Amino acid sequence: MNIVCGALSVALLIVVARSLLSLLPGAAGSAIGVLLERVTEPVFRPVRRVLPPMRVGAGALDLAPLVVGLAVIVLQQLFC
Repeated sequence: MNIVCGALSVALLIVVARSLLSLLPGAAGSAIGVLLERVTEPVFRPVRRVLPPMRVGAGALDLAPLVVGLAVIVLQQLFC
């Protein structure tokens, strides 16, 4: 059980880090940004197919990190 809880905590940290990094201009092209994108994109992509980014003014609001983060929190509540 400890391994599962640790893995879920790391997963949540990665999702939060990717979300925060997306707010910084130019950070997505950094080594950490590329690594986080490679790790999270396979999880975010299916969520985006079901729930595409919402248009907000001139930009778009991507809800995939929120959905994945909430799913990880629910899994933590169930298994930890």
